[in-house]
Amino acid sequence: MGYTALYRKFRPDEFKDVKGQDAIVKTLKNQIKTGRIGHAYLFCGTRGTGKTTVAKIFAKAVNCEHPLEGSPCEECQMCQSISAGTSMNVIEIDAASNNGVDNIREIREEVAYRPTEGRYKVYIIDEVHMLSIGAFNALLKTLEEPPEYVIFILATTEAHKIPVTILSRCQRYDFKRISIDTICDRLNELIAKEGLDVEEKAVRYIAKMADGAMRDALSLLDQCVAFYVGERLTYDRVLEVLGAVDTDVFSKLLRELIARDVKRVISILDELVMQGRELSQLAADFTWYLRNLLLIQSSDDMEDVLDVSTENLAQLKEEAQMISTEELIRYIRIFSELTSSLKYSTQKRVLLEVTFIKLCKPQMEVSQDALLSRIRALEEEVEKKMAASPAEHVVYVQPDVQEEKRKPQLPKALSEDVKEVAKNFRSITDNASVMLRQYLKKARLSAGENDRLLIVLPDEVSAGFVAGQEHKDEIVRLIEEKIGKTMEIDIRQVEEGRHFEDSFVDIEKVIHMDITIED
Repeated sequence: MGYTALYRKFRPDEFKDVKGQDAIVKTLKNQIKTGRIGHAYLFCGTRGTGKTTVAKIFAKAVNCEHPLEGSPCEECQMCQSISAGTSMNVIEIDAASNNGVDNIREIREEVAYRPTEGRYKVYIIDEVHMLSIGAFNALLKTLEEPPEYVIFILATTEAHKIPVTILSRCQRYDFKRISIDTICDRLNELIAKEGLDVEEKAVRYIAKMADGAMRDALSLLDQCVAFYVGERLTYDRVLEVLGAVDTDVFSKLLRELIARDVKRVISILDELVMQGRELSQLAADFTWYLRNLLLIQSSDDMEDVLDVSTENLAQLKEEAQMISTEELIRYIRIFSELTSSLKYSTQKRVLLEVTFIKLCKPQMEVSQDALLSRIRALEEEVEKKMAASPAEHVVYVQPDVQEEKRKPQLPKALSEDVKEVAKNFRSITDNASVMLRQYLKKARLSAGENDRLLIVLPDEVSAGFVAGQEHKDEIVRLIEEKIGKTMEIDIRQVEEGRHFEDSFVDIEKVIHMDITIED
C-alpha cells in the first residue's frame, strides 16, 4: 500500500481524539446518550478545524450497535463499514461540484427509502454554501420535515452565504480555531507514534503557521519531514522548507527602518530573496511582528496574549521603546495594503522594495500620518545637528521687536500675468476636480520671487493634499487654459499659531483695491 498523508492517517475515529472542540463534542455526545438527536445540523468554521471529521464520527455514533458514552464502539459491523466508506447509510456530497437543483432532487427521492441497515441515513453536505439558490430552495422542505430516520449535516467555511431560511432549520455549531498549545500537543503525540526526531521550537513554529487549523499543521509537518527524511527536523530547517523568515531578521529590518537606512534595508531584502523566501509570507509575518509591537505598547500585561519566547519578548519590549505608536500604525497600514496587493502582483519583489523605501522616506507620501513622519524625521535631523555643534558656538541674538512687527512686503512690481491669475483665481478653480476645488476654497494668494504664484493653505493636511504632484499639475493646466501661459506655482501653509497676514501679502486684496481714477 502507498504512503498515506499524516492528516488522513491520523484522522480521529472517536470523539475523544477530536482536539480543540470540547464544547461541541460534549453536546453531541449528550444528544446521542439521551436520544435527543436533531434532524439537521450546521457545522461552521475555518478550514481544518474538524467539521467533516466530527460529522463522520457522529454518523457512526448514531448508527453504532453498542455506543459507549455517546461515542462509536469501533467494533460493530456498522462502525467498521462506515469507517471503510462502504456503508450505504452515510452519504457524503461535495456541494462545490454537485450544486444544482437536480442533485438535490435526487436526495429528496432517496430519503423516501428507509436504511437497509442501522437506524439513520446521514447526509453530509460539505461546502454547502456553494449550492445554487434553486438547490437551496429544493432542499428547504426536506430539511424542514425529513423522515425520522434521516439526518442532515451541512458543513461550511462561509456561513454568511447560506440563506436564513436554511439557517433557521438547523442546529448551528461554530468550530473555533484550535490553539497553538493544543496543536503542539497533538503534533508531539503523532511525532512520538511515527518515531520522528523534531525540535520543540520547530513544532511550535509549525503550529503557529497552521493558524488554528489542525489539518494544515499535519500537512506542514508532512512536508517538512519529507524534505529531511531520516534527519532531525530543526527550527532553521522548517524555515528553509516553508520559505519563512526568522524573527531576528524582522528585528534587524525594523531597526534599519527606524534608522531610515535604505541601503541596508534593500540589502537585507536581497539576501532573503536569494535564499528563496516567500515574499507574500514575509509581508504577512512582518505585519504580525508589527502587531506584536503595538500590543506591547498598548499594555504592560501582554505576555499571555503574545506567543513568543522570553528572549523574543525582551527584544520586542526594547524595540517598542524605539518607535512611536503613530509611526507603528502607519507601518501596519502600509503593510496591510501591501499584503493584499501582493496576491495579484507579477512583480512582488519590486512592490516589496518600493514599500520599504516608502517607509524609510515618508516624503514619498502625502497622507496625514506620512506628514507627521516627515516632521519627526526633520526634528531628529535638527537634534543631530544641534548635538554636533559645540555649545560655545551657539550665539543667541536678541530679536528686534520692530523687526518682528514688520509686515511682509510685496515685490517691487507684480507682473500682469500674476495680476490676471489673481483676479480670476476663483473662476479658474471652479473647473478643478471635486476634492481639489474644496481645498482651494480655503486658499489665499501671495506673490513669490521670479513671478511665482504662492497658493497658501491654512493647515498641514490641506497643504499636503494640494502639494501632491498631480494636483499641482492640474492647477498649472487650469491657469494655462485661462491666460494662455505657463505659470510656476508654490504651495505653502500658514505656520501654526500665526495668521496669514503675518507671513504673506494677500495679492487678491491688493489687486481689487488697485483702482485708478483719471481726470
